[in-house]
Amino acid sequence: MKKFGSIAGKTAIYIILILIAIFALFPVVYILLGSFKSNKEILVGGVELLPKAWLFTNYEQAWNLADFGRLTYNSIFYALMVVLGSIVASITAGYVFARGKTKFTKIVNTMVLCSLFISIGTLSLYPQLRLAKVFGLNESLWGPIIIRVFGMNATQVFIATGFVRQISPEIDEAAQIDGCGFFKIFWRMIFPLCKPLIATTGLMAFRTAWSDYLLPYVFTIADRTKWPLVVGVVSLKSSGEAVSSWNLMLAGISISILPMLVVYLFLNRYFIAGLTEGSVKG
Repeated sequence: MKKFGSIAGKTAIYIILILIAIFALFPVVYILLGSFKSNKEILVGGVELLPKAWLFTNYEQAWNLADFGRLTYNSIFYALMVVLGSIVASITAGYVFARGKTKFTKIVNTMVLCSLFISIGTLSLYPQLRLAKVFGLNESLWGPIIIRVFGMNATQVFIATGFVRQISPEIDEAAQIDGCGFFKIFWRMIFPLCKPLIATTGLMAFRTAWSDYLLPYVFTIADRTKWPLVVGVVSLKSSGEAVSSWNLMLAGISISILPMLVVYLFLNRYFIAGLTEGSVKG
């Protein structure tokens, strides 16, 4: 009887996991298969997944219309700057919050954690744009880069704080005996131990930057040459012969998600390690 209950429990778990996987992967599968359909088939084809005729020309048209070479360069630049900045900002903040003993540090940490449960959405877009205009950053990708980096993602900071707390304080004490100060300890002792955390923070920041649409679009709306990939891909919907060329946009989306999948495959092991270690309360 106990063995039967164990088998039934495992079966139920597998069924639930399969259902979750289906709901998670269905949009991706639909986009990939839809990218080979004609625009007419997408609009009137119902719920059929497989295309009646595989149109590989969708990718050629999408590549030429969107100028993928320039868009990809812009996205790589934008994502790289956001990733590097987020790694330094998040891990530094996590170190300060984990090792800092002052009341001010605790207050700021509490405020950052509270932002996990507060979402103001696009309401922050206008004041951010006005502030960027003061510094002359409202017509380039540097505005969104600075906002993403110094705005500090609360989830990344939370994971970084938990990860640093797992590192023994005895390392700090030994470094202090050798004459190292607070930030010298961080740069020479703590930061080199944060490889899983660096991969986790970098991957999370890369995902946000690579799929970022509204913020870069608002800042670069007047200059198409500065658009990142996602902004250019969305514009494909209105760039074909039809009023709404969904087939071209789906082809563009399929091209744009490949870098994200490649990066995740390479960093998957470090990402999971950093996520699990950073989620343990110290």
